Amino acid sequence: MAAMATSLTPSHISSNLKHSSFHGTPISSCINSTTRQHNNNNNNNNMNKTISMSLNSPPYDLNSFKFKPIKESIVSREMTRRYMTDMITYADTDVIVVGAGSAGLSCAYELSKNPNISVAIIEQSVSPGGGAWLGGQLFSAMVVRKPAHRFLDELEIEYDEQEDYVVIKHAALFTSTIMSKLLARPNVKLFNAVAAEDLIVKGGRVGGVVTNWALVSMNHDTQSCMDPNVMEAKVVVSSCGHDGPFGATGVKRLRSIGMIESVPGMKALDMNAAEDAIVKLTREIVPGMIVTGMEVAEIDGSPRMGPTFGAMMISGQKAAHLALKALGKDNAIDGTYEVGAEAPQLVLASAETKEIVDA
Repeated sequence: MAAMATSLTPSHISSNLKHSSFHGTPISSCINSTTRQHNNNNNNNNMNKTISMSLNSPPYDLNSFKFKPIKESIVSREMTRRYMTDMITYADTDVIVVGAGSAGLSCAYELSKNPNISVAIIEQSVSPGGGAWLGGQLFSAMVVRKPAHRFLDELEIEYDEQEDYVVIKHAALFTSTIMSKLLARPNVKLFNAVAAEDLIVKGGRVGGVVTNWALVSMNHDTQSCMDPNVMEAKVVVSSCGHDGPFGATGVKRLRSIGMIESVPGMKALDMNAAEDAIVKLTREIVPGMIVTGMEVAEIDGSPRMGPTFGAMMISGQKAAHLALKALGKDNAIDGTYEVGAEAPQLVLASAETKEIVDA
């Protein structure tokens, strides 16, 4: 694909382009209007040929299109039957990931490479992705510091490469790509618009989550009692993000029931200290519950990282391997993973080293 991208790049501007090491879409420098007009004149015929070749007629007549008939009740039954089947299937599962932001999605993606592990993702929003649909201050681009770009290579996401970091042209490209690859797997179910209201705790171990529709959770004070449902799991990964209406709810609940002492909240921004600390401190915080992503900064009082996303991806990967370890599966944490093991795709883009910036 890299060769194809190069062949489509006009030679007269190739020296002004910054290429990705992984078939990235080049980002051109300023081209003056004279050069642009010259390019248009020279390449107009070729462009027209390319466009005409790329536009194929739809496999139906758009002037007299007609849908196949269906009964409204069939639509209702199809949705209800499949969703209820999923609820029955994942009422007792291997891993529950609470929060479908960048860390939670990365964790679920890594875990689900093992087809024998069932993964349920709980997300209170209708639209999963958390803050990873945009970069900082509602800007589009996503900055990822190396070596986390190796995870982007695995996902086949294009980027503009700089010396110490890469830039994805739009954060939504990362989020939509990992989500599409993840949700296509048969051992994964995303329950969005569902809130984790509480934890199941037995004998000092987290054993699942208490669930309800997100809109119900937001309106308990306006209605009479609306009891929740439950989902049991061998491991719960809490990736609820930083503090907010539904943020850091996992660790805040642990504090309220006395399983941890405090949730000090994240410190002021320091990207270099923050990203290393988030990956380093991703861990099983109490038996049965792993914390990942910005929720780690909340519980440890480490700096906030701001609009860089590499720590979310690698923290999610690390959480996945910690969950694999807890399940007794081969993993990259304790070194039991080997080529040819039951999950040959497992790749940890960045491992812990002694060169960790102090939090």
